[in-house]
Amino acid sequence: MNIHPQAIVSKKAYLGRDVDVGPYSIIGDNVKIGDGTKVGSFCVIEGNTTIGKNCKIFTGAVIGSIPQDLKYKGEETFLEIGDNNIIREYCTFNPGTGEGGRTVVGNNNLFMAYSHVAHDCVVGNNCVIANNGTLAGHVTIEDRAVVGGLVAIHQFVRVGKLSIIGGCSKVVQDIPPFSTCDGHPTRVYGLNLVGLKRAGFDSKVISKLSHSFKILFNSGFSIKNAIFQLEQEKDLPQEVLYLINFIKSSSRGVCRGIK
Repeated sequence: MNIHPQAIVSKKAYLGRDVDVGPYSIIGDNVKIGDGTKVGSFCVIEGNTTIGKNCKIFTGAVIGSIPQDLKYKGEETFLEIGDNNIIREYCTFNPGTGEGGRTVVGNNNLFMAYSHVAHDCVVGNNCVIANNGTLAGHVTIEDRAVVGGLVAIHQFVRVGKLSIIGGCSKVVQDIPPFSTCDGHPTRVYGLNLVGLKRAGFDSKVISKLSHSFKILFNSGFSIKNAIFQLEQEKDLPQEVLYLINFIKSSSRGVCRGIK
């Protein structure tokens, strides 16, 4: 363990093996940091915050400060961050709001500088949140999603797995899995072909997803009728069934295709 003499680390905090804490950083009472995690200079980590193994936290990050929610009245809430995350300069992460509320971040994510994860968010694994990406409260980001720079995501929105959102987009409805989206408000432009190929998707599955996207977002059908059309087809791959179920379970509605 390597704690800089000008860092302040509570005696009540738990730091694993080979943890580094840089100068002028502050680690609070209830913080737990896993083996091999590196904390840069001028960072503040507080609250009921747990950080996993081998994370890299850069200058000025503020992690675990109370939620930016006027309803919050000091309840005991939590922030859980997994392993191998990279949290760049001046990112902010808040715990949940309401008694027992949790913000949960998975593994192997990249949060670029100034990105914000608000209260009660859930971020999966292998995601990228680019510079100034902003997640409002109760946002869910599924695995391997990419959120572009300066993107603002509304409360309670879900971002489907292996989707990508273009920079500066305004996201007020759910982002379908496997999609490329952009705009004010955000619209579906098509499949995230690059992401699917990098993830090793079979060409037959990609072809079926492409066909499904055309029916769902470019056919002129309502979403309800488009789903009905798709469900009449035989031997739908699991990825298409997942897409259909994602849309059916959406409480905010999904982004529509471009006109």
